[in-house]
Amino acid sequence: MADRSRNKRTVLESPLSATWQRRERERAVLVGVGRGMGEEQLDELAALADTAGAEPVARVVQSRNDPDPATFVGKGKIGEIHDAVHRRNADSVILDDELSAGQLRNLEERLGTKVIDRTALILDIFALHARSREGKAQVELAQLNYLLPRLRGWGEAMSRLGAGIGTRGPGETKLEVDRQHIKRRITRLKRDIKDLERTRSVKRSRRESSGIPQIAIAGYTNAGKSTLMNALTKAEVLVADQLFATLDPTTRRITLPGGRTATLSDTVGFVSKLPHDLVEAFRSTLEEVTLADLIVHVADASSRDVETQVRAVRTVLEEIGVGGIREVLVLNKEDLLAAEELERVRRRFPHACVISAADGTGVDDLAAHLAEALPAPPIEVTVLVPYGREDVVARLYRNGEVLEQEETETGTRLHARIAERELPGVRELLVHPVRREISAAP
Repeated sequence: MADRSRNKRTVLESPLSATWQRRERERAVLVGVGRGMGEEQLDELAALADTAGAEPVARVVQSRNDPDPATFVGKGKIGEIHDAVHRRNADSVILDDELSAGQLRNLEERLGTKVIDRTALILDIFALHARSREGKAQVELAQLNYLLPRLRGWGEAMSRLGAGIGTRGPGETKLEVDRQHIKRRITRLKRDIKDLERTRSVKRSRRESSGIPQIAIAGYTNAGKSTLMNALTKAEVLVADQLFATLDPTTRRITLPGGRTATLSDTVGFVSKLPHDLVEAFRSTLEEVTLADLIVHVADASSRDVETQVRAVRTVLEEIGVGGIREVLVLNKEDLLAAEELERVRRRFPHACVISAADGTGVDDLAAHLAEALPAPPIEVTVLVPYGREDVVARLYRNGEVLEQEETETGTRLHARIAERELPGVRELLVHPVRREISAAP
């Protein structure tokens, strides 16, 4: 492979060199350590490796309560990993946890091959999939925060940062720079992200001032969130059978059954053990969830770990303070289930909407359910809209919840719930005094 470390461009501008794109997929041995660890618990790591461009060729697990402080895996397991690497002609070893610089260095010395931890692997995937200016800046910030504490004592093992899986991004351009340079770059990235956040905040405040309710799609990565967004809004959001295909928030307008309008935002997917720096770096996309009136929680019904994934997402939602927002659980990929499996899933999640976003099964029913689940606006009004003022009728259907409509001799009589901001536009048409709810409907 060509030496790319001399190239001063950040890899965020070009995550993969032409040489890397042409080479065969890197072969990797997956390693997991933990109490009761089994090979099936490495399924997600295998999916992550596949998304990053590696081919998992072997799995080695060790059941132990605490990792070895020097090598993470126990010394007896190192020989087994070494045998797997050479027996399968592997190029790298991927650990299912975050390792210290010393642990990485010690393992590389003993195994004689490149060692990558889970965090570096996820960073690699994020570098591949970030598209917007803000997304790229956030990825680079997370990468540098990961790299900075690993500069000291890594020595020649740092040379692996230009060689493939788990290494894309600024790592390969930072071999010859010092810690102070990285700290200055981190400071600048934080400043740039704050400027971009202000721009995003202006756009979001415009949506909020419009009175249109906001719906956020959240869920485990690769559950089909972007496919569902396309099915509901025809937004043409990137859809790929890969983990973390969506990193940048996408917001589109949707008209629900009954005529009410809402905004629908797609967000980054969650995985178990998501590195803290990545949660912090991608707080922008998580903000779409924190400001939502309704959360559409999408899960992969065909996954054998669907219950674990649902719990993991709900844990993250609790951590970011949105556990109290109403949730609609959507079990996607119904088309991949046999009849008996589908029945089992329905019994386990009796209140969930079971759909297939790919072929449209259940999507219309889901849209109707979302219309019912959206919190009702807090002000109840009765207005008489003269004929010729159809714009007012349309606005009440679009931005409020029309409970009853009656055609009279002089105009259209509407009983509706509206937000406070809509009141000035209909005040002159009121038939009865305004009735305010103490709080919005749950």
